[in-house]
Amino acid sequence: MELFGFYFSYLDIALFVVLVIALFVQLYYYIRYFMGIIRHNKKIEKNKVIFSETQEPVSVIICARDEVENLQKFLPFVLEQKHPEYEVIVVNDGSTDDTADFLSLMTKKYNHLRTTFVPAGASNISTKKLGLTLGIKAAKYNLLVFTDADCMPEGENWLSTIARNFSPEKEFVLGYGGYLRKKGFLNRLIKFDTLFIAIQYLGMAAAKRPYMGVGRNLAYHKETFFNMKGFASSLNLISGDDDLLVNRGATSENTAIEVDSESVTWSEPKTTFRNWYYQKERHLSVSNYYNCKSKLRLAVEPISRAFFYAACIALVVFGLLSFNWILLGSTVFLFLLRYGLQIYVINKSAGILGERKFYLTVPFFDTILPLISSFILVFGKKNHRVKWK
Repeated sequence: MELFGFYFSYLDIALFVVLVIALFVQLYYYIRYFMGIIRHNKKIEKNKVIFSETQEPVSVIICARDEVENLQKFLPFVLEQKHPEYEVIVVNDGSTDDTADFLSLMTKKYNHLRTTFVPAGASNISTKKLGLTLGIKAAKYNLLVFTDADCMPEGENWLSTIARNFSPEKEFVLGYGGYLRKKGFLNRLIKFDTLFIAIQYLGMAAAKRPYMGVGRNLAYHKETFFNMKGFASSLNLISGDDDLLVNRGATSENTAIEVDSESVTWSEPKTTFRNWYYQKERHLSVSNYYNCKSKLRLAVEPISRAFFYAACIALVVFGLLSFNWILLGSTVFLFLLRYGLQIYVINKSAGILGERKFYLTVPFFDTILPLISSFILVFGKKNHRVKWK
């Protein structure tokens, strides 16, 4: 086929059709789902999001195993929130360090700090789920907020911004749990991965399609937990205390998201690729247990992304080899169209959450992370040896 003096083979045309279809799928995901944080923030600015007028009492629950150093650094930030009435329950999950002694000292300083522990010899595959259940049972209040021992709230209004979303109708509140900024390429990779996952799960929840949350910054009703029979359906799994629970119980009507920068928690990131890989392997180990609709939505986007990049690369090569500047120019234009939308969505969302921004590294992270995740899903261990923390 010849157009404007340039020859197009059937392969060129087929690849360009694949490119256009993949682009339309990508644009659908970015506009329909991934812009959710941006749209939700605009609704808040226009007073279209209804928050609770009363500050209900809240129970904060933290599970800790051998994390006395993290508790020393971060627990005071949780204990010094401005929320009018709340308690903090720290569950000591069989720690062999000085966690018990430290918590004993802290309970004397903070009368709203309570502690409990996982009994020695507990045989559960996931003692964290047992610990969380014990903490939930010990909680005085119906509104529960969860974070980890290595998490630091952005500020003293963290708890109030999360809790303002609760109502009789809203049973789940999903927040952002980011990682502290450090030097180096690995930290950029971790932060981009974490941010993009948040853009996905917060955006889909904003679009009435909730599918997961993260235990670093998650809230739900105590009553909801027991109505769902807690972690009974996932006791055979090491992970899943956060995302599987949300995937099973969150609906379009009972789930809210919180995107204010003061609602964010920050955690210590892994410092080696090996440890981050194991952490990601553990997180992905339960994704196969998501409901079918969630798995389908999560699969279509990276598959279309792979087709988009593959078609782009092939068309650029063919365009250069055949000196077909129309083919080459059209391909580059469509690539830049998607890249421009990416930069806007990712960095606008990052700005709202108080996260770092990304520019030139986006295409690289956008291609390498799905490859890592795919490798883990195919070859990763099903029951990982790394501790839950």
